[in-house]
Amino acid sequence: MSLAQQPIFQWMSQYAYHPGYVYAGIVCMMLMSAFGLPLPEEVTLISVGVLAFMGGNPELFPPPFPGAPVVNAYEASLVAFLAVYSSDFLIYSIGRNYGRKLLYSPRLSRFFKPSLMEKVEQWTHKYGAYACGIFRFTPGVRFPGHLACGMLRFSIWKFALIDGVAAAISVPTQIILIAKYGEPILVHLQKFKIFLLCALGVGLIILLIFKLRERSRQAALGLDQASSDNSK
Repeated sequence: MSLAQQPIFQWMSQYAYHPGYVYAGIVCMMLMSAFGLPLPEEVTLISVGVLAFMGGNPELFPPPFPGAPVVNAYEASLVAFLAVYSSDFLIYSIGRNYGRKLLYSPRLSRFFKPSLMEKVEQWTHKYGAYACGIFRFTPGVRFPGHLACGMLRFSIWKFALIDGVAAAISVPTQIILIAKYGEPILVHLQKFKIFLLCALGVGLIILLIFKLRERSRQAALGLDQASSDNSK
């Protein structure tokens, strides 16, 4: 399905010259997307980027009247970043305070696939709060991932920092690049996201190796200390 056929873009394109409605739509859609509803975050960001491209190129897309307000790429990027970041932190907070109750609630448990939650919890146990960086770049697991980070009570400050950095990299980049280059940048943008996710994964693996080595070293020191104590 092309972007023009996407319901999100069709709705937003009606308000291409009413940026206030577009910005309000970004907030609502990002919040619903954060809760796992079928409103893909990427489609919303791309749609906003295309509208900003239209507004920045009046010679290609003449406005309905001279001086018509348009979607500004930088304003939209800031609104989208704040909406995404706040939504992520909201899900984390819900997980921290009510996560287990939600999982075992008869009315809500059907929304949480046990296999997916088990996988998410394994990732969070393995990588700690750094896993939230992976969740930010992985559609489909953001909601359970951020919920699990809260449920496992990872440091609020670590989550806020790591998720904030990941959101600052991924969210404004998509809008600004599309606003500048238009739809042709989408292929390169997808490659960039794949590269970024791979780099993040390699970084986490290296960090895990260092942690395992440190634990092994501390365990060896503990054994040596115990042996010396027994010999006395």
